[in-house]
Amino acid sequence: MKNAKYKTGFTIAELLIALAISAMLLVAVAVAFNASAINYRENEDIFRTINNTRQALFRITSQLRTAKGVDSTAPNNECSFITAADEDITYQFRIADNKLYLITNSDAQEYVLCDNVTAMTFTKTIVVEEAVIKVKSVLISMTVVSGNVQRTISAAAAIRRNLN
Repeated sequence: MKNAKYKTGFTIAELLIALAISAMLLVAVAVAFNASAINYRENEDIFRTINNTRQALFRITSQLRTAKGVDSTAPNNECSFITAADEDITYQFRIADNKLYLITNSDAQEYVLCDNVTAMTFTKTIVVEEAVIKVKSVLISMTVVSGNVQRTISAAAAIRRNLN
């Protein structure tokens, strides 16, 4: 009867094993939570970068569609044109600082439109009508990077005034 009284609890060895197993489980949960938090931050950065890129492309294509005239001689890293509101502007990619700039040519003001740009090209489709060179459309390709993730986003704009 005395032996049955002492066998109702856990031994020290059993408690230590249970404590070790609990500690391993808590460490595994903490590692998983930390990995999830890091992944969330990286996804947020990628989302912001791509969203900024899409907004920049939307702005450029919207202005190009209604442009009065597009400079056909501009290099592939820039696009100069006269907007529907008679503004003379240039969108220019500079590889030196990986940024896309909006330049208002009337007062030479520069605005950063998009960061983290690693490559950008403006491919212009040119037609000659009655000895006049016109840009019919512009294909824009923009590569952005966030951390170690790189994405290329493209857009195209047909200049409506030159579609006749």
